[in-house]
Amino acid sequence: MAERPHRPTGSSAPFLQLQGVNVFYGRSHALQGVDLSLHSGVLSVVGRNGMGKTTMCKAIMGLVRVSSGSIRFMGEELTGRTPAEIARMGIGYVPQGRRLWRSLTVDEHLRLMSTAKGNWTPERIYELFPRLAERRHNGGGQLSGGEQQMLAISRALLMNPRLLIMDEPTEGLAPVIVAHVEETLVRLAAEGDVSILVIEQNIGVATQMSDPVAIMVNGRIHRVIASQTLAADRDLQQRLLGVGRHSHDETEGNGAPGAAAPRRPAESAPQGPTRIYNANPAQPTRWSADVPAARIEAAARTVSRPTLATLDGRRVGDVSPLAARAPQEPHVIIAGTLDTKGEELRHIRDIIRAAGLRTRLVDLSTVGRNQGADVSAQEVALASPMGSAGIASGDRGTAVAAMTEAFRAWIGQQQNVAGIISAGGSGGTAIATAGMQMLPVGVPKIMISTMAAGNVAAYVGPTDIAMMHSVTDVQGLNRVSRAVLGNGAHAMAAMARNWIEQNAPSPGRRAADRPLVGMTMFGVTTPCVQQVVKLIEKDWEPLVFHATGIGGRSMEKLIDSGLMQGVIDVSTTEVCDMMMGGILAATEDRFGAIIRTRLPYVASVGALDMVNFGAPDTVPAHYRNRNLYPHNPQVTLMRTRAEENRRMGRWIGEKLNLMEGPVRFLLPEGGVSALDAPGKAFWDPEADAALFGAIIETVRVTANRQILRLPHHINDPAFASALAQHFRALHQSRSRGASGRT
Repeated sequence: MAERPHRPTGSSAPFLQLQGVNVFYGRSHALQGVDLSLHSGVLSVVGRNGMGKTTMCKAIMGLVRVSSGSIRFMGEELTGRTPAEIARMGIGYVPQGRRLWRSLTVDEHLRLMSTAKGNWTPERIYELFPRLAERRHNGGGQLSGGEQQMLAISRALLMNPRLLIMDEPTEGLAPVIVAHVEETLVRLAAEGDVSILVIEQNIGVATQMSDPVAIMVNGRIHRVIASQTLAADRDLQQRLLGVGRHSHDETEGNGAPGAAAPRRPAESAPQGPTRIYNANPAQPTRWSADVPAARIEAAARTVSRPTLATLDGRRVGDVSPLAARAPQEPHVIIAGTLDTKGEELRHIRDIIRAAGLRTRLVDLSTVGRNQGADVSAQEVALASPMGSAGIASGDRGTAVAAMTEAFRAWIGQQQNVAGIISAGGSGGTAIATAGMQMLPVGVPKIMISTMAAGNVAAYVGPTDIAMMHSVTDVQGLNRVSRAVLGNGAHAMAAMARNWIEQNAPSPGRRAADRPLVGMTMFGVTTPCVQQVVKLIEKDWEPLVFHATGIGGRSMEKLIDSGLMQGVIDVSTTEVCDMMMGGILAATEDRFGAIIRTRLPYVASVGALDMVNFGAPDTVPAHYRNRNLYPHNPQVTLMRTRAEENRRMGRWIGEKLNLMEGPVRFLLPEGGVSALDAPGKAFWDPEADAALFGAIIETVRVTANRQILRLPHHINDPAFASALAQHFRALHQSRSRGASGRT
């Protein structure tokens, strides 16, 4: 058995080197003195059909006989060795067409190739390709083209290769799958365990994966060229890579037909944004007709960053999509689906940039192609723990959901964001606003959307997103769209500039006189909250939130953002609507910000005696015989019963048990709302006792977590005084500091 060669430490010898390689099929001269070197990373080889690319792969693997020349891998000669020996030396091969066993399952493929030694195991493969884990019991013939390609790559990786040779890895795949395969290969090379030789006809993939790129013409390596130079030069693509013109139309030298072309140094890449043309919209052959220039121009795109991969140990850009690229200075993010809204988003970007602000264009597309953004969609996708697997699913709904979660994760990692603006339809609005909600309150946020004329609650959520109706569809620039998009862009520039000025460190800037305290209030608990405000406002600045579902979420959003230094949660009524189906419901994350931040928590059970519905005819049929109270023509209140109160008490108690900060939870035995008092519509001591009892039974009381029963109505001055007293006790040191300021 051949031993795996070891590369000498510090060696500058190429990882793979072909010198003067010639291969014949009968009298046909397939490889004509091929010279090629790969030192490390990724190297792409492009060329039309019939140019010898696959033959070169087979020659390296010993699948065809080399007539003359040398092929060395880590200094070891490969010519004359059998394919099995070459594979054992550390070269993995993913052939064109995948060549899987139709009757073997995914798991059987992987177990068959798994070895006892090495870092690659079936379990690691399933982590790399979660889709294969889902399909592990399906046969090779039952997989989609993308799944088959993942399995073919995995099969090669299980041999723990040092070099991976891939022949047309993206052939016949959907764009989203192409992006996933491309991303995976680049990531593998970036980790340094394996170098990759990629044979490709897709110029976009080839130039995105490596720099430079080798071009193969008539069995020879015609030249090695910078990726961006090739991607931007459509005439060069036509002359060397087909579309009706052939290699003999351009001859640089008068050498004999069989002579090896001299090795050319890589050409330097152009700087700045580059216009990318793809002269191969369909796989070309020797007989392909010219593609109309208008079609090529229409398919062109703009790239404003380097390619992803490396060659010869040189870093071209950063191969890690998760590398921090945020500008050191504050900047505005322009985010959206550049595949359909690129012109509009770049228009916004240019206006904001012209106003003197730094910008970052972020692509949220799900099509899998690079759209020339400062931050690509693949980079955003990799911020999600699931990677781009969901985005590469091929299903639009799944892809949009996956990109939404990825953008939320990505934007949560960013710093120095002075504002964010987007423009789009329903899908783009859902993705962009989900990310906007992750930013702190106060950071400017504008969403120009076709959905802004309707109910925008789901898009705005608990934060301060400004929704702007696009009037026309966000589809191309015209007189109306230029005006609307321009207004949004100028508004964002002004808001971002103000945000930067307000948040810039200044020796003369004084801190806020009073720390902020969040309070929740409902109509039936207004007297309580007003009294508490008077008792603490000398040292604290109260922010009162109407407990209408979104109110509690907004308060907790500010707590998560670090803007709140205290909280008095008097009116927890949104829990009641959440559990009973009312219209002012909290989410399951109610109290979550307190749990996460460990902020001292003073609270009560305000208005937990009522569920909110709309007009009387909107009350669900199964509630029609309950104790209903018409608050106004549009709002109908329903009194909660003892069993419902017990369920609420247990739910709240479990949340309190998760709080690690100091907790003081006060129970007003005289009634929980203005309607819950002797002689009032909702007076029901038995129901209140069920609520209090469930909380007391559920909460694990400690010195830090206390439940306090008081013989007062929630709107009595004595109860408000108790709330203020316990709040001051938990913030005693802060209150002293506030009182001592001059």
